[in-house]
Amino acid sequence: MDRHKLEQIRREMNKRRKQYGITHDRKLEETFFQQDDGENSVFESDPNESVHPLFKKEVFFMKIFISAILVLLVAIIFQSPSSKMEAARAEIKKTFEREFQFAVVADWYEEKFGQPLALFPAQSDSNKEEPKENLAMPVTGKILEPFSEEHQGIIMETGTEAKVEAMSSGTVTFAGKKEGIGNTVIIQHPDYSESWYGMLDHISVKSMEKVTAEQLIGTVSSGEDGETGQFYFAIKQHDTFIDPIQVMKFE
Repeated sequence: MDRHKLEQIRREMNKRRKQYGITHDRKLEETFFQQDDGENSVFESDPNESVHPLFKKEVFFMKIFISAILVLLVAIIFQSPSSKMEAARAEIKKTFEREFQFAVVADWYEEKFGQPLALFPAQSDSNKEEPKENLAMPVTGKILEPFSEEHQGIIMETGTEAKVEAMSSGTVTFAGKKEGIGNTVIIQHPDYSESWYGMLDHISVKSMEKVTAEQLIGTVSSGEDGETGQFYFAIKQHDTFIDPIQVMKFE
């Protein structure tokens, strides 16, 4: 902004102050007219100001551009009648059918950018223990039914109203009823595995909630005799259920 325009603005401000009886605020006026080497005003952004990567304009538009290209390529592949594209179409379908790895992405984001943006500040808890990344036993009990391809997990006998804890940190991807195992919680872990906790009487977590190892996620349901509890537990690695006994020690 040249000096002639600045003087015009200054005279106009003085005129308005006299007209409406506004008190002269010299400090505010000096701040308004402050210049850096005769070119930059206070309204220009500071180039050294720290900006979150999500809000960098160049990065944002580049991601939109790349996303548009990917969508266009996928559309071309599926619209093409060529048999050469069949392998690509099959791979794309497989990718879209695969469950999204929320826990893996969350860990990657925190490693690259720190804590994710939150609507509300996290509450501090001085008594909270550091999460343990080794596999924790979800509940104390003995195995009633061992692992099988039919059940895809094990059924355990526990004490009544026994507390069920997460075997490792991760993200809850399901919290509700599943056919055959009733109230169920599914937790997705950063190593691409899932842990399933079924036959629950009460669920203490919600879908998309992040949990830590040994965090309470629910209580077991009552057994047929009413004097014991029953609990279903399964571990899924990628797309295959594995025997939990292979990765942790049971009584």
